[in-house]
Amino acid sequence: MSTTITEQAVPTGTWALDKVHSTVGYAVRHSGVSLFKGGISDFDAELVDGTLRGSADVSKITVNDENLQGHLLSPDFFDVERTPRVSFESTSIRRDGDELTVDGELEIRGLKQPITLTGSIAGPVGERLGLSLEAVIDRTTFGITWNMELPSGGFVLENEVTLTANLELARA
Repeated sequence: MSTTITEQAVPTGTWALDKVHSTVGYAVRHSGVSLFKGGISDFDAELVDGTLRGSADVSKITVNDENLQGHLLSPDFFDVERTPRVSFESTSIRRDGDELTVDGELEIRGLKQPITLTGSIAGPVGERLGLSLEAVIDRTTFGITWNMELPSGGFVLENEVTLTANLELARA
């Protein structure tokens, strides 16, 4: 028995973000016990002839605590006054059926690092296309090194952060 893998093409043309039906988020383990999640409410993305690009306004990070939001915007984390945006641009996209692998460069705090996002693609269905992508990064490679030791040992934050993007795109 043999298996044949056929790579399908990613749709060509220009696909623009439908902001109402899209989300970008993050998750990091906090105090070794819970998964702290948040998002960014102001972001943009587009898929143009096989290249996925996106950027986000870091000042629009969503958390349930005003003081925590201030800390995340400070030089301890995103340093929003010096680096107000994060961005991503793909270098390659591979599709196998509904599975998607996207290699590219993520820029946070002015530092670019290669990352690989994996996930799925839905469509196109008519003039709509859906991408659901995830990557795990080490926040310290982007200069986000703040942490605090817990009295019982360990640290408040893990270095690994899971990034997610659920994007609905419309043919432009």
